[in-house]
Amino acid sequence: MVKIKLARTGKKNQPSYRIVVQEARAKRDGRVIEILGSYRPIRNPGELQLDKARYRFWIERGAVPTPTVLHIAKRA
Repeated sequence: MVKIKLARTGKKNQPSYRIVVQEARAKRDGRVIEILGSYRPIRNPGELQLDKARYRFWIERGAVPTPTVLHIAKRA
């Protein structure tokens, strides 16, 4: 099963995330299939970059977004 989830990057106490497509059993920061965008929650308001066309492509192919990614994608 393929999931769309967040992979953490950034320094300690300064989180930033990549929105990635991964195998469901892969580690959080493990091997990715594709990077769809990034999310920086520290910025005010949170900075979000998301390739909407590729996001829709993976949803149509059966990828399941995590609840957090689903909430973030609705803002895009």
